[in-house]
Amino acid sequence: MQRKATFTRGILLAAALTALPVAVLPAVAQTPLRQVPESRQEISLSFAGVVKKSAGAVVNVYGARVEKQPRNPFMDDPFFRRFFGDRGFGVPQERVQRSLGSGVVVDASGLVVTNNHVIEGMSEVKVAFADKREVEATILLRDPRTDLAVLKLKNAKDLVPIELADSDKVEIGDIVLAIGNPFGVGQTVTQGIVSALARTQIGVGDAQSFIQTDAAINPGNSGGALVDMQGRVIGINTAIFSRSGGSHGIGFAIPAAMVRVVVESAKTGAKTVRRPWFGARLQALTPDVADGLGLDRPAGSVVAGVVEKGPAAEGGLRRSDVILAVDGIAVDDPESFGYRFATRPLGGVASLTVLRSGKRVVLPVKLVPAPELRPREPVTLSGRSPLAGLTVMNLSPALAEELAIDAGTEGVVVGEVEEGSTAARIGFQKGDIIQALNGEAMTGSREVEAALKERRRAWEVTISRGGQSVTSVFPG
Repeated sequence: MQRKATFTRGILLAAALTALPVAVLPAVAQTPLRQVPESRQEISLSFAGVVKKSAGAVVNVYGARVEKQPRNPFMDDPFFRRFFGDRGFGVPQERVQRSLGSGVVVDASGLVVTNNHVIEGMSEVKVAFADKREVEATILLRDPRTDLAVLKLKNAKDLVPIELADSDKVEIGDIVLAIGNPFGVGQTVTQGIVSALARTQIGVGDAQSFIQTDAAINPGNSGGALVDMQGRVIGINTAIFSRSGGSHGIGFAIPAAMVRVVVESAKTGAKTVRRPWFGARLQALTPDVADGLGLDRPAGSVVAGVVEKGPAAEGGLRRSDVILAVDGIAVDDPESFGYRFATRPLGGVASLTVLRSGKRVVLPVKLVPAPELRPREPVTLSGRSPLAGLTVMNLSPALAEELAIDAGTEGVVVGEVEEGSTAARIGFQKGDIIQALNGEAMTGSREVEAALKERRRAWEVTISRGGQSVTSVFPG
């Protein structure tokens, strides 16, 4: 009887469950099943297959630069030389600066991608494979804007490049492996997940939208690969968030979409990256402005200025428009817009979703490179002036795009600052725009050179930096 009652209650319970609303059933079905593994296969899961497929394309990158130390000024004194002898004091000493990072073979012809900061300022670069082979490399292209660089291996054989994945399909929670050479100990693999996407306020380059991961990334991992479970590169590891210099589980990788743009430019032999020119200046959307526009959150970029006859102007964009999406993909700030626009292929058209007067409109913007409307005419300034040591150039949309400055600003741009020069000590920086000298507007590099030939007791210099103009007076 007891057995019969139990069975009956089971039938009644099953009937009751069947009568419940359908919405309740998924909650029952989603209860996790916990059981003891019943075979060796169930406890032998491994990432070894992924590592074997991709690790051979990840290399160590060594950079070196020989610096000469300044000659000791005391050696000009005959008494000092007689007392101490030469002992190397009078001869400029050489010091070798070295850098260490990682890189990824992305093309069978010998192209290697690494971070620009790994080889920045280096005159000699070598690449070491996991099998102990060492190969010399030349620097094909540097792109400080993205912190990427492309190397060309000399006489490398039997290369197996790694595939670049579609980073736009990466999702939060995907399992990833970080492969590189942390602390110079040798090739190392760490595992984690994609913990966030579209991180922009990282402070590494511009036009960025980083992939964030908790896979351990340490010094030396820079330039290494972040790979998915198919052994494809989804990003190039480039930065960590750390107060101690070690991994705290927050690392950032440059998406493969941006890597592909830089690599394709290197393949054409270009010395700078060819990317679409937008021709407008953007500002972040503040909460107050977003509320006034009826938006539920401050996501988007406000058009603060449009370059005449640029792609944005020809596409119909106006000042105060708010850009919400590029080709249907939302952009939350100017940085994410810059990344999304820069990774569109040249020659096509990008569709921008724009909020204007409370209505959403879609505007087509041509994807064309920035034009070189006038020759750069670089001039290195010398003499007794606060600008001595600067190399200045004529500003054009192409140069403005290259240096990531506002193409709508008038003046002469600083292309280089000589180390230790008067201008360097004052604080001039690459990308500064010299707008006026002693109240006279400067429109060309030769004008600046001619103006500095005049001897003056004081120099009034107006420069533009970061969109702000500042006037300072320096002694002659």
